[in-house]
Amino acid sequence: MFRCSVVFCGRGAAKRFASSFSSESALPPNLLLPTNLVDPARLRRAPPPSDSPLPLLSRCDVVVPAHLRPLQTWVETLERLDAEPLGLTELHPDVFAVHPRLDILHQVEIWQKNFKRISYAHTKVRGEVRGGGKKPWKQKGSGRARHGSIRSPLWRGGGVANGPRGPTSYYYMLPMKLRVQGLKVALSSKMAQDYLYVVDSLDLPSPDPQYLLDLIKHKHWGESVLIVDVGEEFSENTLQATATLKTVNIIPAIGLNVHSMLKHEALVLTLNAVRFLEEKLLWHDVRFSALYPFSLPYSDLP
Repeated sequence: MFRCSVVFCGRGAAKRFASSFSSESALPPNLLLPTNLVDPARLRRAPPPSDSPLPLLSRCDVVVPAHLRPLQTWVETLERLDAEPLGLTELHPDVFAVHPRLDILHQVEIWQKNFKRISYAHTKVRGEVRGGGKKPWKQKGSGRARHGSIRSPLWRGGGVANGPRGPTSYYYMLPMKLRVQGLKVALSSKMAQDYLYVVDSLDLPSPDPQYLLDLIKHKHWGESVLIVDVGEEFSENTLQATATLKTVNIIPAIGLNVHSMLKHEALVLTLNAVRFLEEKLLWHDVRFSALYPFSLPYSDLP
């Protein structure tokens, strides 16, 4: 490594500038992950190679642009702890490989927290507080300050000036294109961080929650897992296994949202859920009309 140092002196103080030319790009110490936070047992499976002998179980139903190529990932099974991948599946790059727009993630996350929020904070003004109908003392001659009511905001126990007058709604809506892009960015972030996994189905051989915990630990899926499938009705073994687990949740694909994905460390999708999300999210890229007619009230909303 070649190091060149230049020293400038001015106003009695020396300013040292060092420039390093190295073939290795090292992160600064403040960006390195502490050793006590690195889990040596977390050995995730490497991405599939281009010449993998495993079969391709599913292809992209939507046409992939010519300048892009579909992603490939493993398809695993939940039937055995030590099961090898069953094959590969293709993921559409416009859903699982978009640019990481953290600003859009932040906007969608804040919107999800606030659009259903109602504040019930309510304070009384001076006209609503009991008492204070009589002037406490005469205007002049007492030597005290002038007051007309003991329920003035200046008095203890009086009304509140400029206080909250709930209930207050914080409802607002983000454009649909922005909400769709937030889902794409969240899915792409999970894929880029190797926290997105695809399984063939959610058929568990046992309703025992311990089996599911052992499966997650064996596959190194992390501390919290969100499982997504297309249907709203899940198998009895899956429901019983996840009923008492606080770190493992199951959700239908129609209800998948940014907050739930950011809340969990790993995201597990079935093959049907992958195709469902690709179809629904990519449809918004080609539509040219509004989702609902611009007439109030929206009586045709689901």
